[in-house]
Amino acid sequence: MAAVKAAVIERHGEPDVIRYGEWSEPRPGPGEVLVRVRACALNHRDIWVRRGLREKRLPLILGTDIAGEVAGLGPGTAGPAIGAKVVLLPTLTCGQCEFCRVGAENACPEIRVLGGAVDGGYAELIPVPARNVFAMPEGLTFVEAAAMPVAFLTAWDMLVTRGGVRPGETVLVVGASSGIGSAAIQIARLHGARVLATAGNPDKRQRCRDLGADETIDHYTQSISQEARRLTGGRGVDLVFEHVGPATWAESLKSLARRGRLLICGQTTGNEVTLPLIQFFAQNQTIHGTFIGTAGEFFEVLRLVGAGKLRPVVDKVFPLSEAPEAHRRMERGEHFGKIVLSV
Repeated sequence: MAAVKAAVIERHGEPDVIRYGEWSEPRPGPGEVLVRVRACALNHRDIWVRRGLREKRLPLILGTDIAGEVAGLGPGTAGPAIGAKVVLLPTLTCGQCEFCRVGAENACPEIRVLGGAVDGGYAELIPVPARNVFAMPEGLTFVEAAAMPVAFLTAWDMLVTRGGVRPGETVLVVGASSGIGSAAIQIARLHGARVLATAGNPDKRQRCRDLGADETIDHYTQSISQEARRLTGGRGVDLVFEHVGPATWAESLKSLARRGRLLICGQTTGNEVTLPLIQFFAQNQTIHGTFIGTAGEFFEVLRLVGAGKLRPVVDKVFPLSEAPEAHRRMERGEHFGKIVLSV
């Protein structure tokens, strides 16, 4: 049987459980497109899956953010031409439930993610449904394209679809040096918002300002809420973009203005938080949860990236064989933007 190179986990644990070597070559089924992976970006979700804190399917090829070229078509598949440059929508949904029927498929009860419930992009080839294959915007490298899907799609759903960000509002982006944080700064500015961004060292804060943040906060040495209120004349912010969890949750809530919206998509520091109910409902505040995004939102994000209005931020590129070291870099928190594997 033919083989491809892949980085696979066969047990859960630390980065060294990722083993690079030969793997059975996948074949596209009916309605599927075979994609030759050229780049795959890391997400914190990769770490959770590797540790056994998400899907526990083993063995598994990690990797949710994928860009590459069409290498083949399954039986009866009408898809893009062989060799076409593509980027993949990272979610698989049923296409039939009440949410899928109205274009809100990120709420599908059967939603699955590449690199979790099914094999992902830490491999040379991946078969995916044709509806997950989108043309790669002109002017992007494969690395830049792979740095885009989860971060920009989730940030768009949070800020635009769920949060309804409007011109003149103030958005606090917590953990702004991450891939999703760097996307949030750009999307908020694109919609005419003022952006306050938190980051842990001077270099990262300067890079946040270079991306468009109006003000920055050191979330290690300063109180996020005190600075957010000082910078808004005591009022607080209209939207908090939150993906950190317990380490920043209380400060994020205290930063909210009356009728403020807290947007949450992740919990890199844990899963359990508390909600001060009187403070929350007495100020008419709202929490919106987001899990990645929809195909319609992905199309709009790709259009804006192609037009040069949004741009993925790449931190560092590792060869696929060095996937364990890429994971270590993410766990150390050294990155600004997305860490990407070149395949």
